[in-house]
Amino acid sequence: MLKRLLSYVSGNGKKKPRTYQRREIPRDQHNVSRSAISEPAKKVLSRLNNAGYEAYLVGGGVRDILLGGKPKDFDIATNATPEEVHDLFRNSRLIGRRFRIVHVLFGREVIEVTTFRGNAADADEEDDDDDRRTSEHGLLLRDNVYGSQEEDALRRDFTVNALYYCIRDFTVVDFANGIEDLKNRQMRLIGDPETRYREDPVRMLRAVRFAAKLGFDIEPETEAPIRELAPLLTHIPPARLFEEVLKLFSAGHGEATYDLLSEYNLLAPLFPETVQAINNGEPDELIRQALRNTDARIAKGKSVTPYFLFAAMLWPALQAEWRKRQDNGEPVQPALHQSIAKVIGRQVQATSIPKRFSGPMKEIWELQMRLPRRQGKRAFVTMSHPRFRAAYDFLLVREESGEIEPGLGQWWTEFQETDERGQERMLTQLGSDRPRKRRRKKPAKKA
Repeated sequence: MLKRLLSYVSGNGKKKPRTYQRREIPRDQHNVSRSAISEPAKKVLSRLNNAGYEAYLVGGGVRDILLGGKPKDFDIATNATPEEVHDLFRNSRLIGRRFRIVHVLFGREVIEVTTFRGNAADADEEDDDDDRRTSEHGLLLRDNVYGSQEEDALRRDFTVNALYYCIRDFTVVDFANGIEDLKNRQMRLIGDPETRYREDPVRMLRAVRFAAKLGFDIEPETEAPIRELAPLLTHIPPARLFEEVLKLFSAGHGEATYDLLSEYNLLAPLFPETVQAINNGEPDELIRQALRNTDARIAKGKSVTPYFLFAAMLWPALQAEWRKRQDNGEPVQPALHQSIAKVIGRQVQATSIPKRFSGPMKEIWELQMRLPRRQGKRAFVTMSHPRFRAAYDFLLVREESGEIEPGLGQWWTEFQETDERGQERMLTQLGSDRPRKRRRKKPAKKA
């Protein structure tokens, strides 16, 4: 089976196969330390080992420590089945349909444990077909085949994610020359890129996400098929693509990710209306400014709301549709509401947007018309709106991007910071600044 797997990952003879050989790198030749691993992850590794199973820290956790970073989470691979892992940990739950995994819960930290996986294409003919189904485009629909550690490594997506750390002897196990690619700072797919992308087109998004996050280049053979195969993302369920969009733009490297998505034609399957609007002349500076602000917030440890991201990403499409309707004679307010409905209706065909996010996104857009109207009690009513703060932040992004003249944002900033008497004074001043209506002369009375 391993020979068939090696043939599979090397592209079935299409190109000269790369050499894959297990390497064990001893403690004195790498910088992975137990102190860099969270206590919950060490507990899971130790209990699995003590129970007689193989267990390794794997993937991004090992990669990030080797790069001198701090992993956001820790994943573990083992030869124990999901049911055996679940029996060992009372604080665990079984999840997943496409491939069953175990989440071990330690308060807010979740340790994900997966069983070594094999290659579905190598499953015996007698195996249940339901465990290794593929679509007409080569997409793996279900992949519930277990395997050895070698098979698990070679079926992973990128070489730098196929690294394993053993807590017992402190070695790093490398099956796919991942250490070499880490040193060269490049993302390389394991196996034939076209085959791997067809199996799961989301790997193209992962290549971009990791390249932006790590500051790596995409290796030429890994890069070559992306532009041609980008339309395959339209076969991915919209709900899954919604989650991928959040990962792409919530990792602190949103603007760099946006540039790579545009470069490789991957933005169009995710935001088709936005790309069409930009191609027709709508500016994308607001998107870039929103992503810069988002990256800055994440760098400070602040949270990011998905509806704000989507409000920014869809703004060019909304502007184009709104302008078109007004040009056709529709009143401003009804044209906005109709445009919002149409833009969201088209977008959910590409990436789903749960109602808990689409509702606030609509409110951010609608409040952009109310923010300039501040006379009388309007300012207080607007400021009491539950989505005011997000709409105010969006207004600042519009100003920073050059879409509208600055000034309104500063007024709202001062209005929030001053006391009640100051607010009344600002509103009075606002009223006095309004141009007076010219009195119409009464017609002279006839003699």
